Amino acid sequence: MNSSVLIESFAEFARSKNIDRPTMMSILEEVFRTMIRKKYDDDSNFDVILNVDQGDLEIWRNREIVDDNSEDIWDFDKIPLAEAQKIEPDFEVGEEVAEEVKLEDFGRRAVLMARQTLIQRVKDLERDLLYQTYKDQVGEIVVGEVYQVWGREALILDKDDNELSLPKGEQIPKDRYRKGDNIRAVVHRVDVLNGTPKIILSRAAPAFLERLMEQEVPEIFDGLITIKNIVREPGERAKVAVESYDERIDPVGACVGMKGSRIHAVVRELENENIDIINYTDNLELYIARALSPAKLTSMKINEQTGRVSVFLRPDQVSLAIGRGGANIKLASRLVGMEIDVFRDAGDFEEDIALDEFSDEVESWIIDELKKIGLDTGRAVLAVNMEDIVRRTELEEETVEELFRVIRNEFDDEAESEKPRPRFADDEDDAPATDSAATPDNAADSPAAPDNDSNEAAADETPVAHASADAVDMTDAPAEPAEADQAPAETTATQPATAADADSEPLKTDDSPNSGAAQ
Repeated sequence: MNSSVLIESFAEFARSKNIDRPTMMSILEEVFRTMIRKKYDDDSNFDVILNVDQGDLEIWRNREIVDDNSEDIWDFDKIPLAEAQKIEPDFEVGEEVAEEVKLEDFGRRAVLMARQTLIQRVKDLERDLLYQTYKDQVGEIVVGEVYQVWGREALILDKDDNELSLPKGEQIPKDRYRKGDNIRAVVHRVDVLNGTPKIILSRAAPAFLERLMEQEVPEIFDGLITIKNIVREPGERAKVAVESYDERIDPVGACVGMKGSRIHAVVRELENENIDIINYTDNLELYIARALSPAKLTSMKINEQTGRVSVFLRPDQVSLAIGRGGANIKLASRLVGMEIDVFRDAGDFEEDIALDEFSDEVESWIIDELKKIGLDTGRAVLAVNMEDIVRRTELEEETVEELFRVIRNEFDDEAESEKPRPRFADDEDDAPATDSAATPDNAADSPAAPDNDSNEAAADETPVAHASADAVDMTDAPAEPAEADQAPAETTATQPATAADADSEPLKTDDSPNSGAAQ
């Protein structure tokens, strides 16, 4: 292989890898000097002249002429007079001799080794450029084409045909890819394995949602609105806390857009992932109340030392606070940075029993598993299907069946000991319990007062964690700032009436005319 073929093949390979001319020249010179050092032990007295465009290579060896009897004839930069005169007869002692060295003089093996070294150096340079390029793009969105899909990852090619990896764990569960599809993802990290950089992409990271919102919301891109925190359950639900530095700009409304036009573009990219936009505030109680949206709280207790928050809700709001599969309360806890415990506010409802009261019959680890999904009372457990509890916890079906049996027996025992009592003390021994709620005068006009059994039945029908609790219309998001001025305790004013309130209302309307007539 002559020098022109070697240089031209390397130059073409380097250009295909987008290697600039100065870098290519330095690589070529370094490889040839390595060849010289292997044969002559030193290259300081050699000149390497390259012309990449013409494919020319010249290597010149420079030595000083010394006398044949001199002790310096063995130095790498000295040449005896007799040997120099073979090159040029009129050379004399002390002159410089420039001798050209042909590439063929190094031998075929050395030339092939040089060619392989050139290719390896270009690949090393290419890896280094790839690492430097993507190291500075971590957290930024890139667009690529799906080249291959495997079980654990998908191989993506960028515009320069660099190979990027999208692992299964960084994909949205609903994503389905085919070869040739164009996808967007964020550069998650850059790993180096055995000297080779591996670019890891992600569509499940919070940074991907943040970059998408920057592209769709100009106020975020310009810095007028900042994203304080993002938490996600990829493909299911996300919560985004935003804050505006301009009092004239509503951060929630700006992110949602007119009729949800801005947020819908993000939702479609995330495979219809539900996104809650929350107005950030330094008021911790108000921030927690907004984080649990769309559920409405009645009260809360914050323990900053333990990092836990106990929130109390009406029974019809518990399922909304927990969300499908516990997603809502899990995301709210991560958003505010505190562990949130949900409790049913049963002040106006029937008697309930805390799960801790069953510790003598139920093991503590079972109670802890139930509390993790927001079930802290007996009636809260009975309000959920057995299949849902088995699916959402690590409990076995037989364990859940035994748990239901223990709780039901406890409530049955309490119902027996607390039968309904007559309204009038004078008729306590004679009047039956079912007729004591009405006198003969008003029996036809006034409905019967609700007994404890009916209240218990109404409470048992209240869902605690229902699949539909996660359905939230994104167009309602702009209404969030209107709730900003309301304290969590004030939200109970707009709650729907309970079953007990609905039954007791007719008694009040019937009693008022009777009392007026008596007067």
